[in-house]
Amino acid sequence: MRSSRGLGGVGMAAQRSGRAGAICGSKPVFWLMIHLFLSLLLAPPLAAAPPTKPAHPYADATRCRIATAQDERQTTALLPFLVDKNPAYRAAAAEALGSVQDTKAVPALLPLLHDATPAVRRAAAYALGQAGDSTAVPALVQRLAQPEPNSPARRATYEALGRCVTKRSVGQVWTMAPPGPDSAAAPGRAWAMYRIALRGLATPEAVSQATKLLSQPKQNLAARMGAAAAFTRMRGLDSVLARVALPVLLKDVTTDPNYYVRANCATALGRVARPAAYLALLKAANTDADHRVRIAALRALPSEPSIQSFAVVKEALVRPLAQEALTAAEWLLKVQVDTATIASSDFADVRRVQHWRARATLLQAALRHARVAFRSVIADSIRLRYQKTANQYEKAALLAALGEDVKQFGFLAKEAAATSGPTVVPGTALAALVSLRGNKSFPVARQADFTAALRRALAGGDEAQLSTAAEAFGNPTLVPAPQPADLAALRQARDKLVLPREIEAWIGLQQALDKIEKTATPTPAPRGTARQHPIDWAVVQSVPVGQRVRVATTQGVIVLELKVAEAPGAVASFVALVRQHFYDGLYFHRVVPDFVAQGGDPRGDGSGGVPYTLRSEFAQLNYGAGAVGLASAGKDTESCQFFLTHEPTPHLDGRYPIFAQVVSGLDVVQRLEIGDKMLRVELLKP
Repeated sequence: MRSSRGLGGVGMAAQRSGRAGAICGSKPVFWLMIHLFLSLLLAPPLAAAPPTKPAHPYADATRCRIATAQDERQTTALLPFLVDKNPAYRAAAAEALGSVQDTKAVPALLPLLHDATPAVRRAAAYALGQAGDSTAVPALVQRLAQPEPNSPARRATYEALGRCVTKRSVGQVWTMAPPGPDSAAAPGRAWAMYRIALRGLATPEAVSQATKLLSQPKQNLAARMGAAAAFTRMRGLDSVLARVALPVLLKDVTTDPNYYVRANCATALGRVARPAAYLALLKAANTDADHRVRIAALRALPSEPSIQSFAVVKEALVRPLAQEALTAAEWLLKVQVDTATIASSDFADVRRVQHWRARATLLQAALRHARVAFRSVIADSIRLRYQKTANQYEKAALLAALGEDVKQFGFLAKEAAATSGPTVVPGTALAALVSLRGNKSFPVARQADFTAALRRALAGGDEAQLSTAAEAFGNPTLVPAPQPADLAALRQARDKLVLPREIEAWIGLQQALDKIEKTATPTPAPRGTARQHPIDWAVVQSVPVGQRVRVATTQGVIVLELKVAEAPGAVASFVALVRQHFYDGLYFHRVVPDFVAQGGDPRGDGSGGVPYTLRSEFAQLNYGAGAVGLASAGKDTESCQFFLTHEPTPHLDGRYPIFAQVVSGLDVVQRLEIGDKMLRVELLKP
């Protein structure tokens, strides 16, 4: 409109100057120029052009074809794209094969390690690591022996090597000469060390190498993080850790500027039975500025009791953060004490603990460790709290606590048989019965009653109880001699399940049958095909790159940014559910301190889902703090449940799809507790 007014002014001036021209000769041109200048000078400024939006990756039909082939697990359809002249398609196809994880694609991926485009080299290395095929080791070693100027590609190649080496070839990770200065290769080597440790392939030399990497300069954070994480996964090497790594761990647990490095050092120190390590853990658990480090140190405290440990734990029990108080209570649950210690001293702390979950765990610890004479008093206190609370999750935690006392069998069996109310209560009651059966003092006379409770669960058909009962039947310690009728009941319960929605219960029932029948080869689980829920490309294309989601919870607001380019199928499913207000009012049913907060289950107990499943979409993303991933019962079984990470959790990389990232409200994620609600989940306007 502003331009129209300006153009109208110029037209009128031209008409006036035309009439004057017949009288004044050449002057009209001069006055026309003056008028035009004034019009431009006095006109309102034009609005700035809006910034150009990035092109939607799936506006490209070829990218859609590649993603569809990935979703349908069509290796043969993806292979031609690996030699496409467009490097973007080569990279996308290689990354897609990282989800398919078909070793038949390995020969076609190997040449891409030398592609001219760094993104293609990185994607090829990633896909090879996801396949985990040892035949790729020589090619990966050869590539790392050559200069690699691109840091992400170099790290991806090292990590792929760590995922592919065998017990015989594991030394290749550190014996090969890295190109250029070691500091450039250090992050890749450190995370390769983590991958081999995660696979149980670490050796004494790996401890030595990780120690050197942890000593990298402070600016090389990625290397220090990878090395510290590797120490937490090195099993059976405790004496080597004490001899080789202890000085560096003691130093970095207090001085490293990064909380994740300090937390991992604390975890590693927990396996070093040395006085200096113990004192460092006490200090970290009590004084570190970051609660994630304090929690890691609390977990790492040795289970042998001491006055100093009890003092630190009792202080943590009354800290304001629920996760920290819970971790302290869990330490009391695992600690080896005489039968009087907790009942006579720490049981009184229940009244000081403000978080219900920590209180319930503390009561469980008191019941586990108390003298026989005190148990009835503690159990009565737990049952009284059970009757008073309206919080279904607190009820569940109190039922788990009662699972420490064999005299509570009748009460737990009654609650397990309940057919009304929230499903989390009877489900937890049956799990508590199973825990009770594992108690050494479980009376043999109750075995028939226990088996009867399992049979009722199979007949009832509740998904959570089916999984619990199946696991018990498959354990000969709990059910020494399942009857033919029990096998028939397991099959009948399995065959009644609606697939793919109830796949988790199906897997539990089938695994129990395989164990009881001593099946040589485990029965493969049926997976939902792409046909039962294909990617909705209309929804995908309606979600702009950078789309944000506001999650209002009872603890505050969390804002997520969706990863539509990396996980189109997961994002399409999530967005469709958000538009239906599916998540509004659902609970966070699982919270593990220093790990995840999980929600999105319509049942609220972790066993629910929607009528379809998704195929796993793995991209070149890592589980850092605030990553949002889809929960699953195994590859290609994702549904509606999702989790948010408290801190980096790299062992989940390539195993659970990441479809979003917390961009605001990570402090809210840290405060979430079981029973907190998603009040409203909505898409934000761009």
